[in-house]
Amino acid sequence: MANPYEVAHARSLSDPSGFWGEIAQQIDWVKPWDKVLDDSNPPFYRWFRDAECNTCYNAVDRHVKNGRGDQPAIIYDSPMTGGTQQTFTYSQLLDEVSRFAGVLRANGVGKGDRVIIYMPMIPQAPIAMLAVARLGAIHSVVFGGFAAAELATRIDDSKPKAIVAASCGLEPGRTIQYKPLLDNAVNLSKHKPDACIIWQRPEALADLSNPGDVDWAEAAKTAEPAECVTVAATDPLYILYTSGTTGVPKGIVRDNGGHMVALNYTMKAIYDVQPGDVYWAASDVGWVVGHSYIVYGPLLHGCTTLIYEGKPVGTPDAGAFWRVIADHKVKVLFTAPTALRAIKRDDAEAKLMQQYDMSSLKALYLAGERTDPDTLEWAQKILGKPVVDHWWQTETGWSIAANCLGLHAFPVKPGSPTKAAPGWDVQVLADDGHPVGAGTIGSICCKLPLPPGSLPTLWNADARYKEAYLDEFPGFYKTGDAGFIDEEGYVYVMSRTDDIINVAGHRLSTGAMEEVLSAHPDVAECAVMGVADQLKGQMPLGLLVLKAGVTRDHAEIVKEVVKMVRDQIGPVAAFKTATVVDRLPKTRSGKILRGTMQKIADNEEYKMPATIDDPSILDEIEAALEDIGYAKSRT
Repeated sequence: MANPYEVAHARSLSDPSGFWGEIAQQIDWVKPWDKVLDDSNPPFYRWFRDAECNTCYNAVDRHVKNGRGDQPAIIYDSPMTGGTQQTFTYSQLLDEVSRFAGVLRANGVGKGDRVIIYMPMIPQAPIAMLAVARLGAIHSVVFGGFAAAELATRIDDSKPKAIVAASCGLEPGRTIQYKPLLDNAVNLSKHKPDACIIWQRPEALADLSNPGDVDWAEAAKTAEPAECVTVAATDPLYILYTSGTTGVPKGIVRDNGGHMVALNYTMKAIYDVQPGDVYWAASDVGWVVGHSYIVYGPLLHGCTTLIYEGKPVGTPDAGAFWRVIADHKVKVLFTAPTALRAIKRDDAEAKLMQQYDMSSLKALYLAGERTDPDTLEWAQKILGKPVVDHWWQTETGWSIAANCLGLHAFPVKPGSPTKAAPGWDVQVLADDGHPVGAGTIGSICCKLPLPPGSLPTLWNADARYKEAYLDEFPGFYKTGDAGFIDEEGYVYVMSRTDDIINVAGHRLSTGAMEEVLSAHPDVAECAVMGVADQLKGQMPLGLLVLKAGVTRDHAEIVKEVVKMVRDQIGPVAAFKTATVVDRLPKTRSGKILRGTMQKIADNEEYKMPATIDDPSILDEIEAALEDIGYAKSRT
């Protein structure tokens, strides 16, 4: 007999309109749709045609109206400010959001206008997002502290009516003043916003002397609260920029209606949480995880969401996450594997966890970087709770593949995010576009139409949307990831397609090699990339970060991992070279910058990634690569 997952997945593909139409009843609509799936203009599919709604109403107002006003909506926890903790009930959130929407309206923001939000992890970030949505405007959140030139490109592309920012952001050991970066970005951009609305933080007050500068708190004192503005379900809710290969960022568009339907559904189906549960996505509002699962998903579902301003280690130690779970009775934690690897590196025995009551935690979800089996098994061992690797992208807005605990818990297979989520028709294609057999590596693609909540297009760039995602495999969305599907339907995402390296004609996955390296008992995390080789085209090169306290000879560890790859993948892997480094360069969301390291190793020109967490790491990597015969000579 089919389990609930199989029933849901099969129906979502055979009868998408019936499947999503029923689920959409859980959302409050101003006007119902005349058609669930508008397929009249492929490949530009639209969900809930002619329906009208408001996202902020569904995330805030309706919970107050339905008796949840006194329930916590947002908990703010900031070890960066000496341990600040603050709770906003749904009623308090409604007051803050409607009042700030009034501030935006007084500064000229109306339906369809864009507002850039440039904020750290403080409650005012989701308040600003919801206030923009309340007015039927479109927000574009840019990671707080982003470089001025990168912010300027986003200003010129989205043409915001206003920019909302905080005076500063806090990092361990430093304060980053945002206003000078913002002023510089506005000076660099051709488009000039009408207003810059600033939340003043006591750690560093901003100079608000420019024309158009507005003090958020002062303006809110006299602002007339704004009501929700009705929009079409197909109108944009937000633009989220993701780095483009040309250096010009791609503006991922998310609509209002389909986004609400999908995210609300995932809270129960995938994460198995109920209204009132405390849900914590340890990400940042600047990333898609922050949009989907710090702000919209939990609040649409009536959960309590956590805004955490801190790091997984060092604020104050590797027990930081466990303390937050215990303090706030977190039911589900969603974080990146890189955060777990950082905790594991500092506290491999999880001794710090023993100080805290972890009984509220029911499951841990991982995404953002591929979860290597060693990290997964370590987390399962220390937590004794389900650990779910799930796979999705900025473009998709929610999981392509997951172990949907709210439908049916499948056995975990390390290295796999389990099966395609309902709504997703995932197939593995050869270069010629034909499906490959079970267990064969190819390009992972999703058959069109994509489910609600995924991108309908790019901001003002329909042709680029088709070129980037649809043209290579007609009728499919190209994920850009390589992998395979096994005989039981489990999806394995091995690496980005450009991380499949060609060694003497053999297509090899760097992800498979990283799995082997990370299983070494002394290795905390690792990266493998393909570097140029005159004889074989490319050869794999490994970088190893060791666990805290490891004092063994590095050459011995390298010998051991080389042998492990030879034993487990075979001589065809041609894995012969690795070196130990102190740390790996990553984006602020935790993705390892393999492509940048490859360019350094091959002595190619590269652009400093806009999202890099600490640029100084690249000098360390260059020196380490030079020591083993790669990278340019340092002078």
